[in-house]
Amino acid sequence: MTATLPETTAPADVTAVPESTASADVTALLADVAPCACSGCATGTGHADLLARLATAPGGRTAVVAADRTLTFGELRAEAAAVAARLTALGVGPESVVALCLPRGAGLATALIGTLTAGAAYLPVDPALPAERRAYLLADSGADLVVVQDADGEDTAADTRTVTLAELTAPHAGQAAPYRPVPVTADTLAYVIYTSGSTGRPKGVEIGRGAVSLLLAELEGVGAATGEGRRVGWNASPSFDASVQQWVRLCRGDTLVMIDEETRRDPALLAAFVDAQGLTDLDITPSHADPLLDLLTADGGPRPLTLLIGGEAISPALWDRLAAAHTSGLLRALNVYGPTECTVDATAGWIDRPGQPHIGTVLPGLSMRLLDEKLAPVAPGETGELYLAGPRLARGYRNRPALTAERFVADPAGDAPGVRAYRTGDRCRLLPDGRLAYLGRADGQVKLRGHRIELPEIEAALTRQDGVAEAAVVLGEDAAGSPALLAYHRGGDADALRTALAATLPAYMLPSAFVAVDRFATTPSGKLDRAALPTRAETPAPAQATPAGGAGLTGPAEELIARVWTQVLGAASIGPDDNFFKLGGHSLLAIKLVSRVRAELSVALPVKAVYAHPRLRDLAAHIEELTAARDA
Repeated sequence: MTATLPETTAPADVTAVPESTASADVTALLADVAPCACSGCATGTGHADLLARLATAPGGRTAVVAADRTLTFGELRAEAAAVAARLTALGVGPESVVALCLPRGAGLATALIGTLTAGAAYLPVDPALPAERRAYLLADSGADLVVVQDADGEDTAADTRTVTLAELTAPHAGQAAPYRPVPVTADTLAYVIYTSGSTGRPKGVEIGRGAVSLLLAELEGVGAATGEGRRVGWNASPSFDASVQQWVRLCRGDTLVMIDEETRRDPALLAAFVDAQGLTDLDITPSHADPLLDLLTADGGPRPLTLLIGGEAISPALWDRLAAAHTSGLLRALNVYGPTECTVDATAGWIDRPGQPHIGTVLPGLSMRLLDEKLAPVAPGETGELYLAGPRLARGYRNRPALTAERFVADPAGDAPGVRAYRTGDRCRLLPDGRLAYLGRADGQVKLRGHRIELPEIEAALTRQDGVAEAAVVLGEDAAGSPALLAYHRGGDADALRTALAATLPAYMLPSAFVAVDRFATTPSGKLDRAALPTRAETPAPAQATPAGGAGLTGPAEELIARVWTQVLGAASIGPDDNFFKLGGHSLLAIKLVSRVRAELSVALPVKAVYAHPRLRDLAAHIEELTAARDA
């Protein structure tokens, strides 16, 4: 059962809280918050550290709303101070890395802000990740310690110190610690976030404090964060850099509303949540915005909602729908683009008119170059690889100097020695109006449902399995025509490979189809010919193939589900013992499935039911139970 948050039809915190309600010691607190020591601040053109702004938020204003509890800014600062004091006592300080292996809740926000208050950097480790991957992140990062919810709740690296959230938040010796953030500079490490790796292992991106401060200022400058006391949904997984764009809003005094997993992956629940919580800002991928948009605009009424859409390319059809909603005043939509290595968002553009999708213009903290293979600027209107330079670039990849040198190169347009530029690997073209059109990748990296994936990492995981001599993974289409990862392997059993990969890779990196091949085609030079691999999955053979509505199915519910599965999965025949996910189903198709069931049976089937009952017969029985309860 999903934990529910208190409903809010007219958020009291949308308007600014009078200054008289702020904590009386805010002025004193500011004296203890060291300003950023970057050259920009020294000349009056820079920025203050994030926590200097957090200290000014009125203490009585709501800071965090979660299923477990709600925190005011005064309570958040007090708990962050307790966390920082305990971390400091454990030897944590600037350049230390604290891994946060915590579920989505108020405690995650407290631990994150507390880690930054101690001057340290945080490393998000999603508890939902396979144990092997969690252990790798801790070992590769060299994390000083890991924070967990319960002492026995998570498997962690044996040589990494572990502390529970309760131990951190308890005031030491019964004394409340004052909120005094440790002095930092713009170069002090703020966080390490891991992305998929082309070498077969994830790589940690190191981001400095000054870059995060600039990100917040630039979001405000582009109009993505306006006014005071806005209510921002925390939608992204903490393991992805899009989450930074969300929690950073705390530092300007906005309220952060945690969205639980069940709600975020079910469009109907999410739309209701947006209204019940009075959200004004929601970061979301195009894949999830597509089914959500109709629900948000169905009543034709305007919402004070800004959608920040990023993570993957927006289709022309969705772009035009968003533009229409924007023009009609129903909501605002901003397309944001950026690699993790450039601190979340590098460009932004309002989706305010139909036509060709674009990623907007480069934000002030970065500058762009469109270059050809020889690092020469391309002619206006020509396609080139996008290079980004400026103070929001990452420090590099943690413990990977060679890879850092490969991707962070000398800026071809730099006026001084030592200036770096990041090779994004993205192909772009400058439009006549000065905006950028995104034209895809120039390497083996892909984006799928908002996730950045290096195909070689999945291929490496496949070839580590017994019996697999060769493997190749492509981004193509599943049997229903939806974007999907397709795995081709020489040797190995498909079911065994699916199980093995599920134990080592995140769910978003699992192929939808595993196809055994006798041999791989090669190019004249002897390399794998990826162009020869099919990019459309064939319809999987069901375990007990029976025409929809045939003798293998019993009852109207099973026949209906078989028919819907046939439509959603593109399968020719479905049996009662078939498994939705073994037939190529994934999160996006699960959303389509529940939408069809709701439309045809008027049953509010949650998306989580598909995961709980993946076998057709079990799902049909569950639907019959829901129908009986509805009609009782």
